[in-house]
Amino acid sequence: MASFESIEVKDGVDQETVDAVREVGGAYKYGWETDIEMEYAPKGLNTDIVKLISDKNEEPEWMTEWRLKAFNRWEKIKEPKWSMVQYPEIDFQDQYYYARPKSMAEKPKSLDEVDPKLLATYDKLGIPLKEQMLLAGVETADSGEQGERKVAVDAVFDSVSVGTTFQKELKSAGVIFCSISEAIKEHPELVKKYLGSVVPVTDNYYATLNSAVFSDGSFVYVPPGLDVQWNFQHIFVLTPRIQDNLNGHL
Repeated sequence: MASFESIEVKDGVDQETVDAVREVGGAYKYGWETDIEMEYAPKGLNTDIVKLISDKNEEPEWMTEWRLKAFNRWEKIKEPKWSMVQYPEIDFQDQYYYARPKSMAEKPKSLDEVDPKLLATYDKLGIPLKEQMLLAGVETADSGEQGERKVAVDAVFDSVSVGTTFQKELKSAGVIFCSISEAIKEHPELVKKYLGSVVPVTDNYYATLNSAVFSDGSFVYVPPGLDVQWNFQHIFVLTPRIQDNLNGHL
């Protein structure tokens, strides 16, 4: 991603805006990297990549068609040219659109089978050991009592949700909290009703692209009128190679 200093700011942009962007445009001082062995899809963007993402998520045909329709639309529209800023042209064919930790190919049975770098990442994020087991997908993990902690977490590594905590407890209260890939399979009517309802596929160039190639994320459904005494947390961890690609999209 080009630094802010290398971007040409056109006449008409007020200095306050320039200073604000300069302030947030540098390196994130609280950031850190995690180096986990990953599986990547080939670089590039075409219908095969869109189908691959859908296949990796084991999506039904209607979702694959939803993605392909968005991709076909994206191919026909032009990238916007912002009036007040210039930046290097983005090569959308020189990007990775799917990646997942290799350690998630098979569900681990104990923490001993979980990639230590994955656990180290959870530790850096301040997630307790019991929840680390749940997020790592350990089959023998038992949610049990969690004291007063009422924070449900869904963690995404690059392109995949690697785990969600407190699903059963939330379900008993009428709340659905899971990855979007799980929701597509388990709650298709809700997904069909709300997917793209806030930011439509047709809203803008990047919304259309995202609709075609989004890989995973968090899904929360709270029935109308239900008072939920929970906090929901979405953790999105990017490995350096994918982070570079996403930076190029911003």
